[in-house]
Amino acid sequence: MDMNQSSETRTTTDHDEIRRWVEEHDGRPVTVRGTASGGEAAGVLRIDFPGGASSGGEDDRLVPVEWDEWFAKFDEENLAFLYQERRADGGDSTFHRLVSR
Repeated sequence: MDMNQSSETRTTTDHDEIRRWVEEHDGRPVTVRGTASGGEAAGVLRIDFPGGASSGGEDDRLVPVEWDEWFAKFDEENLAFLYQERRADGGDSTFHRLVSR
């Protein structure tokens, strides 16, 4: 059994694929408070998961945004979504990262 195959990451710019993965993991699109400029709806983009890394002190800095606003900023910044379907041990994973296209 090839362990790399079970923990492989994927990179996509497809809005439907990103939204499906995030919602399957109970995530939601958020922006970091105070990072939007010039009337933007969203600044620095994040995905927030229940009990995830943001559930600590930074949580109050995360502001939910609509998917349309999140994706508008995502495309404007030429970002891609890198994510992991499963951990190497086969468990569910919420590992993701926003990367340049």
